[in-house]
Amino acid sequence: MNIEYNNESALLAGQAVTFHLQDGEIAHVLHPGQIIAFRGASSLRSDKLMNMKGMYRKRKLIRADIQGPCQFVASLPPSVTMKPIALTAGSDLLYDFKHLFFYTEGVQMETRILSMKNMMITRDAIKMKFSGEGHIGILTQGQVLELPLDPVEPIYVEAGSVIAYPENAKLELSVYGNHLASQHMRYQWKMTGRGHVLIQAGSGNRELERDLQNEDGIVKRFLREAIPFGGVFIK
Repeated sequence: MNIEYNNESALLAGQAVTFHLQDGEIAHVLHPGQIIAFRGASSLRSDKLMNMKGMYRKRKLIRADIQGPCQFVASLPPSVTMKPIALTAGSDLLYDFKHLFFYTEGVQMETRILSMKNMMITRDAIKMKFSGEGHIGILTQGQVLELPLDPVEPIYVEAGSVIAYPENAKLELSVYGNHLASQHMRYQWKMTGRGHVLIQAGSGNRELERDLQNEDGIVKRFLREAIPFGGVFIK
């Protein structure tokens, strides 16, 4: 499989991604409504009902099974990108199924039920672990970074920015910094372990955009920053 990005730098205007499938390759596309062009024999696309688990997790009914040789173009909305990931032996990353855009034939999925503590942190009861040989495509908001974990030295990651983390990782809900810093930051995952954590850079924080457009006076801005939860109560 070969994936070609078009207008990769023009994320504000949306993005088109072209998939090239060779003879015998099969891609299972979980958002078939995003396919805007197809080149190949008509019989090479077959849409099917997802199983009940897939319907529940994706809030979708249909998936498209596309077989090579062919090529097709998928359209992604503004601010959304897709990161293809080649699965390797020993990978133990856990993903949220809602981020999955496609997977290829040969990829296996295993359900992982999280511990009660991790359920409270992630606000999700189930993650997916992918194994086998093939590729998956993960939908993200903005640039994706891969940060290494250490078994001893923790890394603090904003909870809403995490896409995937290793199954062996230890998670603690935390903040860091001095008293003022910990009052104003969003919740962080304090993570240790082996492997890498994937985070997305555009996870919905619009605070900077608001600040750049904000014309409030200095007193209101000071109160909003200095008072705990001032950003909530002082508009």
